[in-house]
Amino acid sequence: MIIQNIQSFIHGLHLDPLIIIGVIVLLGIYFGKGAKLIHLPSIIGFMVLGVLLGPSLLGVLSGEFQESIGFITEIALSFVAVSIGLELSFASLKKQGGGIVLTIFTESFMAFILVSVLMYLLTRDLALSILFGAIAPASAPAGTVAIIQEYRTKGPLTKALFAVVGFDDGLGIIVFGFAAAFAKSILSAEMGMETGSFVSLMSGPLMEVGLSLLVGSLNAVIFIFLGRFLKTGRDLFLLLFAMVFLSAGLSIMFHMSVILTNMVLGIVIVNTQPQNFVEKIHEELTQIMPLLFILFFVLAGSNLHISALPELGLIGLVYIAGRATGLISGASFGAWAGRLPVSIRKYLGLGILSQAGVAIGLALIVKKELAEFGAHGAEIGDIIITTVSATSIFFEIIGPVLAKFALTKAGEIRKTA
Repeated sequence: MIIQNIQSFIHGLHLDPLIIIGVIVLLGIYFGKGAKLIHLPSIIGFMVLGVLLGPSLLGVLSGEFQESIGFITEIALSFVAVSIGLELSFASLKKQGGGIVLTIFTESFMAFILVSVLMYLLTRDLALSILFGAIAPASAPAGTVAIIQEYRTKGPLTKALFAVVGFDDGLGIIVFGFAAAFAKSILSAEMGMETGSFVSLMSGPLMEVGLSLLVGSLNAVIFIFLGRFLKTGRDLFLLLFAMVFLSAGLSIMFHMSVILTNMVLGIVIVNTQPQNFVEKIHEELTQIMPLLFILFFVLAGSNLHISALPELGLIGLVYIAGRATGLISGASFGAWAGRLPVSIRKYLGLGILSQAGVAIGLALIVKKELAEFGAHGAEIGDIIITTVSATSIFFEIIGPVLAKFALTKAGEIRKTA
């Protein structure tokens, strides 16, 4: 009753969105500081603030408000993606050897296989199980990047984390596209619908990935050409700012992956330009990231509804256990087989458990696209969106904490941080 009265009072104020954004940033600064005082990453403080301001409690961040500023999430994910891309130097990957590539494949596919198998043993629903498995490899790069930037970590584990959280999302998006097509073919057969050839089912995801790679590359070429006429890091950043927005807008307009498109933008830049050119961009980019992290994680926290926790159930527990076990064991095995440093073998898996934006986005796609496949399709969509949203609460709390723990044990967090 008290919470409802507070929500009614706040709604009656009719706060302008700019006031709410100002409050988010203002309180976010101190919630982040508060989290650090108890030795937690600041993004935990941002997410707690999001839950407090969200529909579950005070209701400041109402569904209507979140819909009106949904573009902020896209912007934040876009800048996180380009910052990851700017770290993915092929020369650096070559120094790490083929082991890191092997590790990306083993951790992604181990999570996919383990979650799919466990879900099938529990539910006996192949379409549902395959889709859960396909969402499992998706990480939350924002969480990992935030920890790395906040504590200014350096070392082999840091480089491996940048590579893995970047490329496993790209790989995860590709795997999801094929899994979704397979699930649709199963549901179509159940309904007696014409499924078409397997090749025709695969054309959609292949087109999405191909267009994302093409648009990201073309925008990088435009950036590089125009950047030749600019000298200062500030001017280069403003140009990058424009290209990131352009990439994000085109991705949304033509149903491409915002993350993949902007990641490719960063990858092309870092692999074709001199190091001092890239460093100028980095210096400016790191200035805006803290603001984006506050906005992104507060909004993410507001979507973590407390009421969803009791609905987690056995499916949620199996998903959590299967995903965590698959990622940790897959990363460890890949690093061992690829003869990577001991710190990577021991701790890489602990640093890639965060899951939120990308996974929730994929879950929303499932809910939307499977609604046309009758009651079973709608049921699968509801189960997946509820479970992934609820388990994100767990992974977004435990993920950054374990990432910090892993980087600390690997000796890559500075004592002054």
